[in-house]
Amino acid sequence: MAWNRGAAALTTAVAVALTALTGCSDDSSPSSVASKAASAVASIGSQATAAIASATAEAGRRLDEVKNGVDAKDAVKVGTPTTDSAGRSTVEVTADNKADSTKSFAVQVEFKDTGGNLLDTVVVTVSDVPAGKSGTATARSNRKLSGDVKAETGTALRY
Repeated sequence: MAWNRGAAALTTAVAVALTALTGCSDDSSPSSVASKAASAVASIGSQATAAIASATAEAGRRLDEVKNGVDAKDAVKVGTPTTDSAGRSTVEVTADNKADSTKSFAVQVEFKDTGGNLLDTVVVTVSDVPAGKSGTATARSNRKLSGDVKAETGTALRY
C-alpha cells in the first residue's frame, strides 16, 4: 500500500498522541500503546485508500461515458496546482483543438505527491473548443490534499 502525505502526517499525530496516552492510560505498556497506534494508522490508511479507489472508479465511469473519443493526451497541458478557499487542490487544464471542427475534451487529472503517489483523481471537461483554438477548465480535487501536490494528465479524450 502506498503511503500518502496525509497518512504520514497522521502517523506523526498518532505518535504524539501515543506519547500522551502512555502517561494517562490504565494499560500503558509499550506493546498496548503500539497496538493502538498501529490500529489507528491502519484505519486511516484504509480510509485514504478507499477514497482514492472511489475517485478512480468515478473517473473511469466518466471517461467511459465519452462516445467516439480519441486519445488527446498530447493536446492537453495541466498547470501548477494551487489550493482554493475550501482547502482543495485546483489546477488549470488547457486543451488545444488541432481538429478542423469544434471539439470537447474529457481530461483525467491525477493529483500526486512529490513521490509520485496518487492522492486523488478527477475528470474535467473542456467544452466546445473551436477548431485551431485552445480552451481551459479548472480541475478540483475531491477532498483536501496536504503537502506539495503536483498534477498530471492521466487520460485525455477529444470528442
